[in-house]
Amino acid sequence: MEVIGDMARALVLRANQVRLRQEMDQLAVEVATGFVKDAGQHLHGDLTGLQSIDRSLARLDTYRVNTTEATFLSGTMQTALDEIQDRSETLSQSLIAAELTPNSALLNTMSDDAENALGQVLNGLNRSVAGRFLFSGTATDREAVQDVDDVLTAARTALTGQTDLAGIEAALDSFFGAGGTYETTVYQGSDTGLAPLKLSETESASLDIRATDPVFREVLKPMIMAALATDATLGLSQDVQIEMLTTAGQDLLAAQQDVVELRAGLGALEARVEETTARNSAEHTATNIARLDLVGTDQYYTASRYENIRTQLESLYTITARSQRLSLAEFL
Repeated sequence: MEVIGDMARALVLRANQVRLRQEMDQLAVEVATGFVKDAGQHLHGDLTGLQSIDRSLARLDTYRVNTTEATFLSGTMQTALDEIQDRSETLSQSLIAAELTPNSALLNTMSDDAENALGQVLNGLNRSVAGRFLFSGTATDREAVQDVDDVLTAARTALTGQTDLAGIEAALDSFFGAGGTYETTVYQGSDTGLAPLKLSETESASLDIRATDPVFREVLKPMIMAALATDATLGLSQDVQIEMLTTAGQDLLAAQQDVVELRAGLGALEARVEETTARNSAEHTATNIARLDLVGTDQYYTASRYENIRTQLESLYTITARSQRLSLAEFL
């Protein structure tokens, strides 16, 4: 009977050790996370509210990713458009003065300047971030337009045989028109625009600005005209060269208004994304607080309970160790 009593005592001690260790582990998790370990038990099996809150948080996390992406992409687009506007506006001012100084060397310099500006604008249209080209539509894996040499080669071919300004303008209109060389050859992106990014339940952001936008065509057309004005292979007279440079400057200046409007529209989108981001952040904070109220723990109480359990467990270990050393010799 004594042996059976010893075994029963050992089992009782072991059962209490397991119970205290489990409770201690649970409290340790709750202290570390700030939330109860067993939400089902805490909420008496009714998890409907918690699941609704978790779905809201997951949805808000998705919106956070989308608003971050929209902010980054729109900001980079705005930078590229700013560079295009500054370069084209500066070029227009110098080209308009072509008729005031009909000097071959100066005309050549103007054409060279136009070619450099054209290269910078094309580079702006080929701007990429994180491996994604911004103005290529859904074809984000490739550049939007060809480089400056290829573009000028294609335009030079289109202008071959033209001897006056009217013919040159008509050829460039066809080059940049619907189904023209610009759309079919120069532009290398997709004809499909990017799908809008979902920013919230009611807001979305469309960043569908492609290099085929009429705004860019109106900027590129006079730049190409100016860049090829003094091209030797076209053999144009100096009078026609001056007309081309002056007209290019005027057209380029007129195109600035469209660029400003495009940038203004993008700026309005940036402001809307920023406002939506702030609203989503406030909602995320409020939802997190609601979750904390539902399944959060009292950190002070939990830590105190943890220390109490730890003390009990240490005492139990001491009792267990002493009981295992009991013997008839020690008793006598």
